[in-house]
Amino acid sequence: MAITRSAKKAARSSARKRVFNLRRKDALRDTTKLLTKALAKKDVAGAEKLLPAAYQAIDKAKKRGVIKANTADRKKSRLTAAITRAKAL
Repeated sequence: MAITRSAKKAARSSARKRVFNLRRKDALRDTTKLLTKALAKKDVAGAEKLLPAAYQAIDKAKKRGVIKANTADRKKSRLTAAITRAKAL
């Protein structure tokens, strides 16, 4: 438990930031899951429509520091590659 005043303030601040970070991470997971489910149903057009929303969620998580830059780039690359593979079939 925090003892000093500054530690108590840091704990409060951390608790507030945690809520925002969890929200950002949930949005990231939800959008990518919707896109992968669309691809599993072989709905390539629907997946392509969801791609900008997934990119936005990934970029926002990256900007906030929820995920690292290379992780964000890898996720975007894999989503795009999955759509490209689905188009080829």
